Amino acid sequence: MKILITSDWYIPAVNGVVTSVKNLRRELEDRGHEVRVLTLSQNRHSYKRDGVTYLGSVAAGLIYPGARLRTALAGKWVRELVEWGPDVVHSQCEFSTFFLARRIAEELDIPLVHTYHTVYEDYTHYFSPSVHFGKKAAAVFTRWAASHTDCLIAPTGKVRLLLQGYGVEKPVFVVPSGIDLRSFQKEPDPLRQNVLKASLGIPLDRTVLVFVGRLAEEKRVDELLRFRADMGPGGVTLLLVGDGPDRGRLEGAAAGLGLAAPDVVFAGMVPAEEVAEWYQLGDLFVSASTSETQGLTYAEALAAGVPVLCRADPCLLGVVRDGENGWQYRDEADFRRKLADFLAHPRRREALSRSARETGEEYSARRFGERAEAIYLKQIGRAAPRRIPA
Repeated sequence: MKILITSDWYIPAVNGVVTSVKNLRRELEDRGHEVRVLTLSQNRHSYKRDGVTYLGSVAAGLIYPGARLRTALAGKWVRELVEWGPDVVHSQCEFSTFFLARRIAEELDIPLVHTYHTVYEDYTHYFSPSVHFGKKAAAVFTRWAASHTDCLIAPTGKVRLLLQGYGVEKPVFVVPSGIDLRSFQKEPDPLRQNVLKASLGIPLDRTVLVFVGRLAEEKRVDELLRFRADMGPGGVTLLLVGDGPDRGRLEGAAAGLGLAAPDVVFAGMVPAEEVAEWYQLGDLFVSASTSETQGLTYAEALAAGVPVLCRADPCLLGVVRDGENGWQYRDEADFRRKLADFLAHPRRREALSRSARETGEEYSARRFGERAEAIYLKQIGRAAPRRIPA
């Protein structure tokens, strides 16, 4: 097949959508398909490189964190992709490139498959002063976007139920986004870990609770800071890996709670190729977020052999199993109780880590590619008399 993937974000941007698209493209190409990507550049300049068409754009973070809006005329670039003749279009975002995905699919009379990555009602604080209005707007917008597709892919059952609750009538398939397990399956280098900890001022005898992700309001990192403050000084380090619009406020909140290194450490952004070893600095991966559509960071932590302790959420049903590969908590008392259980039984850590790795294998990019391929073929088959790929 010839497959066109459209996304408002792609390399060099770093987020869950970019990771998903990179892994999907690689796996589809490994399966013998020809894949091209249509995305937005990080400036006003349009260009092509390595099978990727970048359209000029400007930042539009007030709409959604990291959002960009297309500024360049797309006619020439769209015409080249139409003449290339994809068999299916797989869109990943609902804004700028979605309109182009729809245009190409309609002109060629081919299926438009869409992955719903973002639960917009959890991001109402970016675009609406009213939570109620924001949620209604998210539902209306989602129904509109879905109505122009042939089917949708939801990363979890939680998202499929949400879409159905919005009144989406198109078929919704649950396909977890895959991760490249190769870097996460490497055993950690103890010397390298000790060097990293020393560079951060983390004593080697500390238990490290690691969070990896965007520092943004919807991630609820404040909750983790409060929990850490309530523990008192010493013993445990909360390591926050990542950056984002909320970092300055969170650093102020930590200071207000009397937290300073090494009780809490803001590590900032790290190179993508080093993320796995930063997960492995943690004894437990922690998260208070309830805004995840899937939570690739949970899958990455598990694949890296790091058990998780995270806020209970429907997207984690069947994924995080209490006492087996980590725990889900419901309030601070529950968090403290499960952390105490972990700390009190150091001999169980090897079993927890082994089980975490086994869970992570369920989210391999290979399985992701296989499932996406099956959906494409099904939609092409349903779309007769549309042309069938060679």
